[in-house]
Amino acid sequence: MSARGRILAAVRRRAAARLARPRAWLMDRLFVPRRAARTARLRYAAVLDGQTVNLHAELPRSVTGADRAEIVVQRRRHRHRVPARIYAGRDGRLLVDAAVLLGTGARAVPVTPGRWRLRLHVTAGRRSLRFPLLLAELTRPTTGPTGPMTSSPVTADRYRLGRTVRGDARVVCARPRPAAEVVTVHIEHARIEVDLRLFGVDADARQAEFVAAGRSVTRPLRAVDTGVWRVEVPLAEMVPAGSRNVHWDVLVHTDGRAPLRLGRRLHDVRAPGRVFAMRKILVSPRRGTLMLIQPRYTPAGNLRFTCGDGTGAE
Repeated sequence: MSARGRILAAVRRRAAARLARPRAWLMDRLFVPRRAARTARLRYAAVLDGQTVNLHAELPRSVTGADRAEIVVQRRRHRHRVPARIYAGRDGRLLVDAAVLLGTGARAVPVTPGRWRLRLHVTAGRRSLRFPLLLAELTRPTTGPTGPMTSSPVTADRYRLGRTVRGDARVVCARPRPAAEVVTVHIEHARIEVDLRLFGVDADARQAEFVAAGRSVTRPLRAVDTGVWRVEVPLAEMVPAGSRNVHWDVLVHTDGRAPLRLGRRLHDVRAPGRVFAMRKILVSPRRGTLMLIQPRYTPAGNLRFTCGDGTGAE
């Protein structure tokens, strides 16, 4: 993003923050109570895996029977329909469950960047009923070892649920943030081989740079599959100069922008270093030299190789 673009984005964020409180007051005090009887109220709404919108809604009491239901995802003239399950709850109220897959694929809704409105269409005999999906409050993510994914694991597009000032639910789609994502890490006795994918940048990557304190090793990237790049670096160039460990990070250089740190971003775990743990490997990159190499992920998800003296290692 250019400097002008960053300034404009910051201005928009500040303006949105100033309007958040009065907007929430209007929604909660004025629109939501008045519209409850004419809308389908969402009891649960979340994007759980980075690209699937899970919905559970309650129809108004005035609707006592229905044959079929579907979720309509609409923006301007573009409209997509997704089947939903409708059934009666214990108290006789009609309930609706739906899972809306976003992105690419045979059953996915191909939403593009922007705000997409969600509505519920219900068929009852010859009647066709349409209801806004009222999102009175956003579903809070659960606590634990995993959290909500903010990006699709396939395309890295970002999806989140939002609300209009009237309380209607909508899906907000945004392009991927620039990122370099690890696919595989393979360590041999003489080299490290890393496959990666690029998101949010043009696929004209030229090189990756392994950097440590006062040291740098630059190697070219080459395409090995659709959307997959590979970098190979000789381990002989990463041997510590003394007995202290050397920590190597990986930067991916693309044309026209700052380098990207290589790491794991497209996941939902809170501790990538523990969950994506990799074993230490003892190698001999040079004659008469033993080096212990530990590939790992930092708390921020960045890929790091720690190289140390392997003499005496079991």
